Amino acid sequence: MYLHDTHRKSIGYLLWLFGFLGSHRFYYGRPWTGTLWFFTLGLLGIGWLIDLFLIPGMDRDADRRYQPGALSYSVAWILLTFFGVLGLHRFYIGKWFTGLVYLLTGGLFLVGVLFDFWTLNEQVSMRNSPSLRP
Repeated sequence: MYLHDTHRKSIGYLLWLFGFLGSHRFYYGRPWTGTLWFFTLGLLGIGWLIDLFLIPGMDRDADRRYQPGALSYSVAWILLTFFGVLGLHRFYIGKWFTGLVYLLTGGLFLVGVLFDFWTLNEQVSMRNSPSLRP
């Protein structure tokens, strides 16, 4: 079975540097454990270190799960992780109105940014869906 490379290991490892906050786990579509890592600082650093070796498997799982297409998951996640309060990731995926709202409200007072950490993969996958392409 051919896998589309929707997620990049290099981005996963970059986000792993912030992994004690769960960034890489959110990127690979694991919001529950991402939240757990956030509140426990990567299971007190132990889970964070173990994830160094688990990233290739998480990458393969994400490649199977999400729809490839014109929008890059990696670009969307870099924009969310580093510029989420500005809404740049929302502009990138074509959600101009909410992008402006995020820009004017600090990512809708950070609650919107948290929501996007949970749902960004699905948002990009939906935009990449053949039925939504122009």
